[in-house]
Amino acid sequence: MAKIPRKPAPRKAPVPKKKTKAAAAKPKPAKTSAPGRKSLKATSPWTPAEVHEVFSRFRKANPEPKGELEHVNPFTLLVAVVLSAQATDAGVNKATRALFEVADTPQKMLDLGEERLRDYIKTIGLYRTKAKNVIALSAKLLSDFGGEVPRTRAEIESLPGAGRKTANVVLNMAFGEHTMAVDTHVFRVGNRTGLAPGKTPLEVELGLEKLIPPQFMLHAHHWLILHGRYTCLARKPRCELCLINDLCRWPEKTV
Repeated sequence: MAKIPRKPAPRKAPVPKKKTKAAAAKPKPAKTSAPGRKSLKATSPWTPAEVHEVFSRFRKANPEPKGELEHVNPFTLLVAVVLSAQATDAGVNKATRALFEVADTPQKMLDLGEERLRDYIKTIGLYRTKAKNVIALSAKLLSDFGGEVPRTRAEIESLPGAGRKTANVVLNMAFGEHTMAVDTHVFRVGNRTGLAPGKTPLEVELGLEKLIPPQFMLHAHHWLILHGRYTCLARKPRCELCLINDLCRWPEKTV
């Protein structure tokens, strides 16, 4: 039987693939700072009139501010400030009330001795190192300064355990010098308000000294410390109670 030839089935034309358009790269949105994160350097500096107004308000609210470290003379003030490093004033006072009843001079402190001194201050952080420093500074006061607290920054800084902040506190509180002691509170207030921005305590100190009028300098560091301790708090500043909230440059203030 003859084979019947079959016609080949027509081939389907290939379906052309759709050209995919390359997705246009979306430009990344420019980074913007979060609300209230404006750099202090971008704010306007305080005018002399504004600075005068701020410290006038502090003076009116508290004409005679006092440091909170308890002491009876320049020596006990020096010891209290040395003990207050990385400790609260309240904690230092609790320990030194009994201590200063028995050792309020360099000689009495030496007579007390390092071991017994540790017993008085053992509730204070780093008390072993601090006890060693207090005994050593007492000995240096007797040998180099006739048992008296010196009246220059360099001489106070030469004492064991005493740095620039210690010297500034003693010079201001004991001898009425116009110094600016910068602790964590003053450092925060100087930067946050924009009064004296600085990366180091020394930068803030020098900035405040340059800015604050002489008639306010005797009490200025106390006003700033108290403001930072009770109003311009580190975590939850009480802006609604702040005496200077209308002048403060902090972009995150809540009023």
